[in-house]
Amino acid sequence: MSRKRHVKDKTEKANAEDEKNTGQAPNETSPAQTFDEYQCSGKVEIDFPGLCALLNIKDIPAVSTKQPASSILTETEGGDVENRQSQKNAVSFWSKSCLQVELENEDPLSAKSMTVSGWKVDEPTTRVLQKILPSLSQLQSLQFWQAGLTDQMVISLMNTISLCSNLRVVRLEGNPLPEQSYHHLLSEDSILTHLSLRNNRIGDESARLIGAALSTKRSSNTNLLSLNLAFNSISDTGAAHIAQGLRLNRALLFLSLSNNQIGDTGAAHLAAILSDFALTHEEVVERRKLLLEKAQSVRVDSDQTPADQLPSVPNSTSLSVSKGENKGTSKKKEASKKDEKPAANKENPKSNKKSSDVKATKGGKPGGKEKQLTTQEDQSSAALNEQVELVEIRNPLLEQSLQHRDGELFLPGNTTLTSLNLAGNRITEKSLHLFLTSLEMQGEGGGLLRLCLQRNRFPPECESYMKIEELIALRHQRKKRSEETEEEGQGA
Repeated sequence: MSRKRHVKDKTEKANAEDEKNTGQAPNETSPAQTFDEYQCSGKVEIDFPGLCALLNIKDIPAVSTKQPASSILTETEGGDVENRQSQKNAVSFWSKSCLQVELENEDPLSAKSMTVSGWKVDEPTTRVLQKILPSLSQLQSLQFWQAGLTDQMVISLMNTISLCSNLRVVRLEGNPLPEQSYHHLLSEDSILTHLSLRNNRIGDESARLIGAALSTKRSSNTNLLSLNLAFNSISDTGAAHIAQGLRLNRALLFLSLSNNQIGDTGAAHLAAILSDFALTHEEVVERRKLLLEKAQSVRVDSDQTPADQLPSVPNSTSLSVSKGENKGTSKKKEASKKDEKPAANKENPKSNKKSSDVKATKGGKPGGKEKQLTTQEDQSSAALNEQVELVEIRNPLLEQSLQHRDGELFLPGNTTLTSLNLAGNRITEKSLHLFLTSLEMQGEGGGLLRLCLQRNRFPPECESYMKIEELIALRHQRKKRSEETEEEGQGA
């Protein structure tokens, strides 16, 4: 009873403050008689208890706007978990239900992050969160740790997330789902860029669905940059499914599969997609369909294009139809017309390489580097100037640098992925040479900058592992020199 009185008093105090600032009570402009009629103000301290009360929720969780501590579990360079300080803070989380809201500044409308930690979220509370989230225009991160969400709640929240203008980071951890519906968070139309699904007992079937969400022959998630699947139950079979999803995905930069049950067979599948690999019969058939559709589209466009603009048509056609065309040559011709683009664009024009408009920033994983597209304006410019290139980035089957060998068609491997964490699995020395070979084949144009293999079933002094470490270190040195040279060029 005292808890309800506390919430009521806190709400009345916040309303009084609003009345003092605006000269009128909150409900004077938009009286809320029912839950559906309630108009959210964007102030979680007011909206959350108010909506809970309208649904007659008992024991309404308190709202804390103090800056929260770091995530309950923080992955380190080797895939370990640092939770000493977090466990101390977690005691207070689990002792009472509390909705944590991190503000960007003192403005109550500046909610930047929302965290539910250690208390069960029921269906009515989920409804309240769904009502509030779209009103938080500055919200960037949503975190659930041991929140007891159901499959239907996750699907409903995913539908709500699509309505949030700036929400790009979701952490759903310590929350096993009976029907393993995690793949809905990776759907093709998902706006999320960072997703953490640690410690959810994800198995091989769920890994299959996640792999299919990353990419298929016809679709691909083009927004997700970071995926954390650490501390789950993914075996060799599940790793093969994830590798299948990485074959045609050219967006994901960071993948953690640490502390699972992956052995040499699963590691071999992951190593294989890092360098050139042969297309399956189904992929070859799909490629032919896509090329035919593209040629027909170009033909229709040319029929509708004025005669004085026709010279621009062959350039786009040659990228998809002409067999002998060097893709790099045509892209360099386009680059010469764009003064605003840096010279770095010429380094590697292949669509499966990391784009030069991606910059590294520190982020969710300590010891790693995250990359983000610079601005929406850059993306819009790219969309206008390189429409054909965007098609190729979305589906590498339209890549022009495919090679014929021994009756098979080989696609350049995935060099978009820059960080792969396989620490704490069951990999032996037997499969290390596969990673080494793939890394060597990637060359200097792109590829892995971080490959974590600690705490597997091989001695750290084995030759292949030491060569992998040396190769990764050399790549970091080259990247650092390249960045320094680019900065000097921009400063000149």
